Amino acid sequence: MMVRTMFPLMFISATMLAMPALAQGESHLQIIVSKQQQTLSVYDGNTVIATSRVSTGKEGHTTPSGIFSIIQKAKYHESNLYSNAPMPWMQRITWSGVALHESSSVPNRPASHGCVRLPGEFARKLYGMTTLGAQVIITDAPVAPFAIQHPFLFAPAHQQDQPQLLSDAKLRGADVAPGKNPIEVAMIHLPTAKPSAAPINSSPLRILITYRDEPQTIRDAQALLQELGFETGGIDGQTGTLTREAIKGFKRWKSLNPKGRLITPEFMAALYQSANKPAPPRGHLYVRQDFKPLFDAPVKIAQPDQPLGTYFLVATAIDQKSGHATWQALALDDAERQTDDTSIVTIDTDDGNKPAIEKSSINAVLDRISIEPTTRTRIETAMTAGTSLTITDQGVGPETSDGTDFITIIPPKDRSKF
Repeated sequence: MMVRTMFPLMFISATMLAMPALAQGESHLQIIVSKQQQTLSVYDGNTVIATSRVSTGKEGHTTPSGIFSIIQKAKYHESNLYSNAPMPWMQRITWSGVALHESSSVPNRPASHGCVRLPGEFARKLYGMTTLGAQVIITDAPVAPFAIQHPFLFAPAHQQDQPQLLSDAKLRGADVAPGKNPIEVAMIHLPTAKPSAAPINSSPLRILITYRDEPQTIRDAQALLQELGFETGGIDGQTGTLTREAIKGFKRWKSLNPKGRLITPEFMAALYQSANKPAPPRGHLYVRQDFKPLFDAPVKIAQPDQPLGTYFLVATAIDQKSGHATWQALALDDAERQTDDTSIVTIDTDDGNKPAIEKSSINAVLDRISIEPTTRTRIETAMTAGTSLTITDQGVGPETSDGTDFITIIPPKDRSKF
């Protein structure tokens, strides 16, 4: 996606002075790329610690907007799509070919074949700052994280520091009258006090809340059909030959319209009724860790016919002892469309000069979501700093696969502009 030549350093932000202290990489760093401004900003919490100009994809080879993470790093890489073009300090964010990398041509306008081009010295410095899993947000209009508090947001499970003492335990021999014979006294062995137990796996969780996608609905249908005696060939979320025949057989049985879409709301309603089971909530929660699925669970979303938008939230710090988490948020879908949505406005943050999207929209969405206590406990027991939450209408996108976190692609209103 570039041709490498020896080229002088054009731009390094003065904030790069902060880089050496972060050379080991922090899981809660956020890299935010604005295609409109052709800039990249690195945030540690709400503090910008590095900036650079970039060049994103040109017309016909646009860089996708959305939520990504670094899934592969290489000091030197060659493109297998564009004539083995060199891509030094490559940090891949999709398996389909999008990456951050060094280029000698960063003209501060869209110029690449879809990657995010970086000036040479900045690309090297950024490579040293990040670890696998560092999250990358690409937007059209510029966005900035803002602090948020809401009762729905997860907080680490409180851990007991001290063992419980058996203060009311009856000691053997304590009720024996004093005498010449020795009294047998029961001894209680007290374990050494230990600090709060940390999660076994300290990698941050990646949480996605969205509406149930088609594969999940197909898996549900396959399980119910098998319970009713139909052969589906397994529960894999795919409409293979046996699954299609099972669906057609059920529709004949229930006199449902055999034409049109294979799986319809009417079909699913009849299926749950026949199995004597309630339909699950429309929402679903998925959890990944270390690029692998961990678990998933249904969630309730009030007003399920209303869109959610797309929001990205990160627990930038947690305190296991107090059970407190500090969360920050980005309103991505709203930011993409704010020029057409008068309910989304730009306000000043506490420092008076950083724009942030009004918090009312994300609070309204969080108000609509509820999860089972067991699901919450499982998340709050395992969460660490850097745990992220994506809320979106986009579902589990096709870029999400083995070896990735959740990748959410947000279609801009006018892709030709970026």
